[in-house]
Amino acid sequence: MNVKIEAGWKEALSPEFDKPYFVSLTDMVRKEYANPGVSVYPPASKIFSAFDTTPFSQVRVVIIGQDPYHGPGQANGLCFSVNPGIEIPPSLRNIFKEIEDDLGIPAPADGNLSRWACQGVFLLNATLTVRAHNPKSHAGCGWETFTDAAVRALAETREHLVFMLWGSDAIRKGSFIDRDRHLVLTAPHPSPLSAYRGFFGCRHFSKANEYLKIHGYEPINW
Repeated sequence: MNVKIEAGWKEALSPEFDKPYFVSLTDMVRKEYANPGVSVYPPASKIFSAFDTTPFSQVRVVIIGQDPYHGPGQANGLCFSVNPGIEIPPSLRNIFKEIEDDLGIPAPADGNLSRWACQGVFLLNATLTVRAHNPKSHAGCGWETFTDAAVRALAETREHLVFMLWGSDAIRKGSFIDRDRHLVLTAPHPSPLSAYRGFFGCRHFSKANEYLKIHGYEPINW
């Protein structure tokens, strides 16, 4: 199957594209987007934005989310990110608060995280599509298998990456990553329900930059 995705990712993930699960997944997604009775996010052209904005060879940090935002105009294909002009969601506000407390960087005016993605921060949702107003509606359809393969490709073929795993779902998704080969940072999810249980004060952003500098990478301008 010819999947339109960044060339490095296409090479890394090529074994997935002809597997039965991916063929079924692709068929389901196409039918969902073609169904006039439902709205699906993000826009079809943005499904692989995380991969296209952060080429495989340029990944330095991996942040794993759950599934795209399910409100109109929010999802842009990057986890936790929203388009300019969209109200910053609570979890992202908490992420910005931790960055300010950790690094002294004030919160930006909008929640568009493409500025991170262009620096090598791979903003991956476990599920890449969702029905409007129906969270996790495309969970269990095959996306998780595909995004597991993406995480595994990075973990097994790259060196000295930083994986930020927030919440139990993300921590499980990264459970196989070799901690001697990469820096794996774990914390509760930044949502208002759990941020005070250890996300605030985790200092993941300074820890990531310190690790990157030690291993010869440029730090991220958070």
